[in-house]
Amino acid sequence: MTLADTVKADLTTAMKAGDRDRVGALRLVLSELQKAAKDGSADEQAVLRRERKRRVEAAAAFRDNGRIELAEAEEAEATIIEAYLPAELGDDELREIVRAAVAEAGATSPKDMGAVMKAAMPRIAGRADGKRVSALVNETLRS
Repeated sequence: MTLADTVKADLTTAMKAGDRDRVGALRLVLSELQKAAKDGSADEQAVLRRERKRRVEAAAAFRDNGRIELAEAEEAEATIIEAYLPAELGDDELREIVRAAVAEAGATSPKDMGAVMKAAMPRIAGRADGKRVSALVNETLRS
């Protein structure tokens, strides 16, 4: 069963339960997944990460402009989307992956950051935000 099939089933359940907020969020997610499949993109997780990121950024923008109710709606959608993503890596796990990538790349200074990121990101496979990984790589290379 693909992720899109799971979302469809959950959408049907939410419709039957009358959960309008969840129905709206799942319809958007399903639409994006179907669009990506039609365009030939096979990475459903990337679609979900992108959509979650959009919601988080929109919520921050709404909060900055004093639109708390809209920010909360965006955050609720982001939470619904997160349920379909793999669990985020913990700090210790992420540090271990970064240490291994530094060793593999033979990195000795912040100038080697690109090589470390190239080695680390496939192992992380969307289970941590790129900014978080980048900050940790930078911190590791500076120490």
